[in-house]
Amino acid sequence: MKRNEGILDRTLRVAIGVLLIGLAATNAIGAWGYVGIVPLLTGVVGMCPLYGLLRINTCSTKRD
Repeated sequence: MKRNEGILDRTLRVAIGVLLIGLAATNAIGAWGYVGIVPLLTGVVGMCPLYGLLRINTCSTKRD
């Protein structure tokens, strides 16, 4: 599995994911905030399936 997310992209995804999950857990925005799991997981793994389909790569180094 190739990484296709750069460090800034990954950091923002993790931060947004944690924020959404935290707001959903405190019932501030409702249950839809748990959709934050998606950016959190893609940020942790470093690979976004949608980026792969669109052939987008924000990663500065090529990794397998």
